[in-house]
Amino acid sequence: MNIILLGPPGAGKGTQARRLTEDRGMIQLSTGDMLRDARSSGTEMGNKVAAIMDAGELVTDDIVIGLIEEKLEGDHAGGFIFDGFPRTLAQADALGALLGKHGSKLDAVVEMRVDDGALVNRITARATCASCGEVYNDLTKPIPADGTCTNCGGTEFKRRADDNPESLRTRLMEYYKKTSPLIGYYYAKGDLKSVDGLGEIEEVAKAISKVLSD
Repeated sequence: MNIILLGPPGAGKGTQARRLTEDRGMIQLSTGDMLRDARSSGTEMGNKVAAIMDAGELVTDDIVIGLIEEKLEGDHAGGFIFDGFPRTLAQADALGALLGKHGSKLDAVVEMRVDDGALVNRITARATCASCGEVYNDLTKPIPADGTCTNCGGTEFKRRADDNPESLRTRLMEYYKKTSPLIGYYYAKGDLKSVDGLGEIEEVAKAISKVLSD
């Protein structure tokens, strides 16, 4: 099964992607992670990515598609979760063509619906484990009192510099301008499934599992 997790920044896509990798054996393809891995890989593609990022330029769609294609090669029975891609209608078309080229298809697009005000409150209280990326929240899932990550035992936690109301509203505006049209695009294709993204992590995971099983 191949799916896209769709939703604004802070909706919890990364957290739910990790749950799906654990529960269903799926492979998470995070654009950010792939670019960071490529940059440090020393390969021809990696050197190209590093040069573009070091110059402060945006990595082209062709390069991102190339990185995804590298991941699609081989036998991955559990399927893939596309996290952070596609972000535009052009990227959605390119992903569909790429999957078709490899004899595969997109099975579902899960929209994680959120309320903007509640999302701002959630994100400004967010912290992540520096070792494994486990997400914590001052309000709903505080960092354990002993200061160790429940997932990996790490003791260092970080907060994103742009996890503040002003930056988040800017990121939300960018999402609504460029990425939200994908909701209508995939609805028209019959691929869109929606869940409430502001519930507890376990509740959202169950809701996603249900729509994927329907």
